[in-house]
Amino acid sequence: MNTYKRHRFPPDIISYAVWLYFRFNLSHRDIEDLLAERGIIVSREAIRLWRIKFGAIYTRRLKRNHTGYGDTFYIDEVFVKINGKQHFLWRAVDQDGEVVDVYLQAKRDGVAAKRFFKRLLRSHGTEPRKIVTDKLRSYGVAHRELIPDTIHSTEQYENNRAEQSQGLPRFMGMRRPG
Repeated sequence: MNTYKRHRFPPDIISYAVWLYFRFNLSHRDIEDLLAERGIIVSREAIRLWRIKFGAIYTRRLKRNHTGYGDTFYIDEVFVKINGKQHFLWRAVDQDGEVVDVYLQAKRDGVAAKRFFKRLLRSHGTEPRKIVTDKLRSYGVAHRELIPDTIHSTEQYENNRAEQSQGLPRFMGMRRPG
């Protein structure tokens, strides 16, 4: 099936516009201007529809072609407020700094940790050789029940990779007024 069928523009232009949107976080108007400079007249609405339709298709293709993650996962959770309520954003990063999985939950107990580990194992496909966490007891519960053969490290500074990867999304876009 040709996903570009019944589109006025060739696949190269559509994929270029979608790539610009996701790669550089440009607005639809900015992409419209960039394409207009190259002699391609496209409306913002067309770019928006391409982003919705083809962005998901490209994501599925990339995930299917993904070579895999490393065998060591650095796992951490961070508090986030959503509509005034406190939630926990669980996050797993491999040894190369690539995000393996992210999961948002209302609780931070053993059941929540097991739920995240199950999701992580399902998305990764195989058990990691080693997981590195902080000393939250919920991780120990999930580790013992779901992946007892995996090495579980809770050394003080070893989890810095996960801690540092959390810092960027937490403060992105937040500026001091003034």
